[in-house]
Amino acid sequence: MPSGPAIAPAPGLVIRLRPTSPWRFGPDSGARDRVDPVCHSDTVFAAVCSAMNVLGHLPEWLADTAQREGGSAVRFSSCFPSLDETLYAPPPMTLWPPAPTPRVRWAAARFVPLGAVETLLSGQPLREDAWMVDGESGCLLPTGRGPKGGPFRTRMHSGVAVDRVTGAHVEVYSAACIEFGPGGGVWLAVEFQDGAAGERWAGRVEAAFRVLADSGLGGGRSRGWGRFEIRSIAAGSLPGLLLRLPTPEAPAEPAGEHAGKCAYWLLSLFNPASGDGVDWELGAYSLVTRAGRVESPSRWGDPKRPVRMVAEGS
Repeated sequence: MPSGPAIAPAPGLVIRLRPTSPWRFGPDSGARDRVDPVCHSDTVFAAVCSAMNVLGHLPEWLADTAQREGGSAVRFSSCFPSLDETLYAPPPMTLWPPAPTPRVRWAAARFVPLGAVETLLSGQPLREDAWMVDGESGCLLPTGRGPKGGPFRTRMHSGVAVDRVTGAHVEVYSAACIEFGPGGGVWLAVEFQDGAAGERWAGRVEAAFRVLADSGLGGGRSRGWGRFEIRSIAAGSLPGLLLRLPTPEAPAEPAGEHAGKCAYWLLSLFNPASGDGVDWELGAYSLVTRAGRVESPSRWGDPKRPVRMVAEGS
């Protein structure tokens, strides 16, 4: 997402989900006793591809996304937490954390409300008496939230692996997951390249998420994890559906050798193509390693090749 008003708005959707069971997304290490609270954009895209296959749209979908020259006609953000009506996201790394204060450990917050991002983009400070960091979810909460806590908590669940042939107990194990509290949920954004792409795919993307609501997202789906209800789908233009961006009379632009370049705030993973002109000396970046297992009738369970990608919030 561009950090300034220089980029033309794009048609899109903001989809809000209400989880109805625990969710699990494995961390980079793959450890069972750890969990990633983010359903990353590559996982979202893979899940939507699976749902498009169920709906009979997969060849056309791939031709318009993964196989399309010039970039995908449909792009997904990662899934981030929400709490009541507040949407959270990783804060822009160039603006976070604010200057240290006695009352709030800003650096401990992994997710901040989009309203707080608007404040930061406008150049205004965050009031330390108005915010607190929820230690379990890493969300920046209003101080009035009190004992209700954040949108989710990490929990451990035990299980037993059973041999399907002999019926013998093979392994007792525990796995970490996230459980959502009252008012807790998840949201993501969908961006279409243009109005024609929106007309062509918006309805089918919505149908794909209704398929995924029953089948689930992430790990543990065979035990009922990862399921959800669709709370709402808002259509409009991005980034306007998410942020009220500041509109100064003369937007500040990089000077000198960086003149004419635009800064972006990532709400999805980013794997630069060979032709992408990224100035790595500007901004702030972190990397994540993405791996996992293949889910395909022909190669089920094969390990994926690890790929390092630029993380959300960069």
